[in-house]
Amino acid sequence: MRVLVAEDETGIANALKVLLEKSCFSVDVVSDGISAWDALCCKRYDVIVLDIMMPGMDGLTVLKKLLEAGNAAPVLLLTAKTEVEDRINGLDAGADDYLPKPFASGELVARVKALSRRSMHYTDHIRTFGNMELDCNSYEIAVGEKRIRLSNKEYQLMELFIRHPRSVFSTQHLMDVIWGEDSESGLDVVWTHIGFLRKKLRQLGASVEIRTARGAGYFLEEKV
Repeated sequence: MRVLVAEDETGIANALKVLLEKSCFSVDVVSDGISAWDALCCKRYDVIVLDIMMPGMDGLTVLKKLLEAGNAAPVLLLTAKTEVEDRINGLDAGADDYLPKPFASGELVARVKALSRRSMHYTDHIRTFGNMELDCNSYEIAVGEKRIRLSNKEYQLMELFIRHPRSVFSTQHLMDVIWGEDSESGLDVVWTHIGFLRKKLRQLGASVEIRTARGAGYFLEEKV
């Protein structure tokens, strides 16, 4: 699940990124409304967290443009405003939820998880391919009674692969989608995590494997 966080306070934005990534979300962070809109035009997000008071374009304007474009991704509004009228205005504008600052970190994560379950892209917490299951609640892959828990990035990779079986993803695409375009990590981090996943699939005796399309990237496919 991919989340966009649009928040102009750097400390809060970085904290939200850490919190959500610990819950196995893939997170992009922007600091103004114009950058938020640019990101929404380029990528699909399962949940959008918008601060109302942002430079360039405020959160409500971003939300309005989002709805006009037909984007149905659920939106959580963040703001320092606590008046009831402000909450009503945000919800009337089309937001799915509203959380005033300061907020408890656990509550924010819980609300984002709840919105992700309501996302139009959400199907079920158990996804299957071949004899393998991916549990999107416990972040485990399983074959029969055998289960192995995945790390944050391993889960995000597998969730992407299993949503798009047999689709080839380049190393650069995986890097941008999972680690983020601004990540300081090199492409070798993708290769390393692909290796970890392959090892875990073998340990489970899975009937699927992550294959290499030479010169193109990686894809999930059932063994012949």
